[in-house]
Amino acid sequence: MTVPFWMTKLRQLWRLVRESHARPMQGQPQKPTVVSPDETAITFIGHSSFLLQTAGRALLIDPVFATRLILLRRQRHPGVRVRDLPRIDAVLLTHAHMDHLNRPSLRAITREMRRRGLPAPLAIVPNGVEDLVRDLGFSRTETLEWWQSTELGPLRITATPAKHWGARMFNDTHRGYGGYLIAGENWPRIYHSGDTAFFGGFTEIGQRLRPDIALLPIGAYSPDSYRAVHTSPEEALQAFLHLGAQGMVPMHYNTFRLGREPMDEPLPRLMAAAVKAGVGDRIHPLAEGESWLPQK
Repeated sequence: MTVPFWMTKLRQLWRLVRESHARPMQGQPQKPTVVSPDETAITFIGHSSFLLQTAGRALLIDPVFATRLILLRRQRHPGVRVRDLPRIDAVLLTHAHMDHLNRPSLRAITREMRRRGLPAPLAIVPNGVEDLVRDLGFSRTETLEWWQSTELGPLRITATPAKHWGARMFNDTHRGYGGYLIAGENWPRIYHSGDTAFFGGFTEIGQRLRPDIALLPIGAYSPDSYRAVHTSPEEALQAFLHLGAQGMVPMHYNTFRLGREPMDEPLPRLMAAAVKAGVGDRIHPLAEGESWLPQK
């Protein structure tokens, strides 16, 4: 008798939930680096969450500060507290999965800005995701399809393709997904891929948008079937090379137990592949709360 798909997924999820509670969370939050308007700082919050400070603006990408995603508990504390964030101008969300779009975290961000008497940030989401964030206190919500762009002061934000899926549950497959390229004339061009498998679109993104820095996922690739929607560390390195970027920051690892690979396996595998390819010095792993200030 064939086991229904939903039952298989529930069994997998329950196993991950049990394992996520096996040991206490690690890490300590830090206060984010303060930068001048002519500097860029990339601060790793954890998983796929980043604080970007560039061109005098502060953006959050896929911010998740929650300790739990329903029952699944994170393994490491967020590297930054909401109360320590600078003024946030925009929040970019790559897709509706709960480890990327966390409604309590988003509501906490808008409430913190209001508490300080600051304007609420803008929310930028893929097409079909807007209904999930409209009631969370953002100043407004903009939707982008692949290759569409919007302006944020001196920055241009462009939505990029990915090989993934966007449903928050199982039946809302209309929701979009993808990544973003954040670019300013005098600042590094930063690309966040969102969740994705390896695909030919990396070459096109590199040719059309010319990223300087690539934030790429390296976890949740085991069993091999997961690589239909996620990159292994070696595939993430190939994506980096196809993009033609100068620096890579790995993400989507060591925070939530989402795959069957050991939690501490992805980064050493990435670094070994990068050294073998002669680009080890171009990979910039960041601890939670750590910032990197790249130069244009």
